[in-house]
Amino acid sequence: MMEGFSTNIIFYLTLFIFGSYLLLGIFSALSLRRYLRKNSYVNYNSLVTSPLSPRVSVIAPAFNESRTIIDNVRTLLSLYYNNFEVIIVNDGSTDDTFKKIKEAYQLVKVNYFFDYRIPCERIRGVYRSENPSFNRLTVINKNNGGKADSLNAGVNISRSPLVVSIDADSIIEPDSILKLVKPFLEIKDRRVIGTGGVIRIVNSCDVEKGHIRKINLPEKILPRLQVLEYTRAFLLGRMAWSHLDGLMLISGAMGMFDREILIRAGGYSIKTVGEDMELVLRMRRYMAERKEKYEVTYVPDPLCWTEVPSDMSSLKRQRTRWTRGLIESLVTHRRMAMNRKYGRLGQLGYPYWVLFEWLSPLVAFGGISYSIVLAVLGRDCSNKCVKINFCKLTPIWTKNLI
Repeated sequence: MMEGFSTNIIFYLTLFIFGSYLLLGIFSALSLRRYLRKNSYVNYNSLVTSPLSPRVSVIAPAFNESRTIIDNVRTLLSLYYNNFEVIIVNDGSTDDTFKKIKEAYQLVKVNYFFDYRIPCERIRGVYRSENPSFNRLTVINKNNGGKADSLNAGVNISRSPLVVSIDADSIIEPDSILKLVKPFLEIKDRRVIGTGGVIRIVNSCDVEKGHIRKINLPEKILPRLQVLEYTRAFLLGRMAWSHLDGLMLISGAMGMFDREILIRAGGYSIKTVGEDMELVLRMRRYMAERKEKYEVTYVPDPLCWTEVPSDMSSLKRQRTRWTRGLIESLVTHRRMAMNRKYGRLGQLGYPYWVLFEWLSPLVAFGGISYSIVLAVLGRDCSNKCVKINFCKLTPIWTKNLI
């Protein structure tokens, strides 16, 4: 009896998971088609030349990035946009990261007034370049506090209405800001508070001085599997949830936010390892609880390239951190679960992430373990459970084939 019940649960849950993926795929295809149709009429050059383009601050925390920091800063300074600044936050690096930036870009300490509107570790100094060619660059030297704390420091220093948070070791597409800022400029009846895009895998690609010269498929098997995973997560999952107004995650590798709403919501949390998801949930809660119309959007274009783990040890650490961040974010904002006050996010998005992103791996592990136990014990419940139940779901003329 217990064997039949367990098999039924696993069987129907599997059908439910595949059914949800099918629906998300349909919504994603519809949303992608609409985006491509609208995007065919967009002239991005007009955004570059327009004096009305909003100012954007690109904030990149850096901790012990001595090996790549110069090329990464050079890439950020060459972004294709006319009104932006780059804020590098040296998070108390113990190597020569800050020394290299200071020498390469001729930095000097300046008197810079700012307010700690959101909490962060003490800022030791703000540096600007003596060379007018690098007038877009600002470097913050602060005590170590982690990525979330560094982003908060960058937001405090920023004077732009829009901020972009990125990883210092990411490779950014030159036109990424143009594509991210577009949803904020469209005339809508609601306020756009956040925008995310596609993150792609740079492993085995030909990279020269912070720019990708040739795209290659990863040579190792683990990064190759993650290419499939990232494609499913971004082009199928987040595209569909953006269409359904249930998007609850903008990747920490690159995302654009309304600075004022980010500050009002309290900034990045230093109490969780999943600061990117937790921030989006908190900003959405802030807007919903004040009954303000808002939107979190997704751009289905490659905007950022990042290196993924290529060995099991690194992959385990990364996924453990992601899982911890997911659980902490869901538990912290559990009030949203099935709550009509938060719209589709609370009634549809939150339950989905609990069932399919948090609990589904546990169920999959349980199903595999259960199958192994049955195989070892030589038990077979398929005739009693799976076949009988499957017959009930099929037409009469197929029963004799089962």
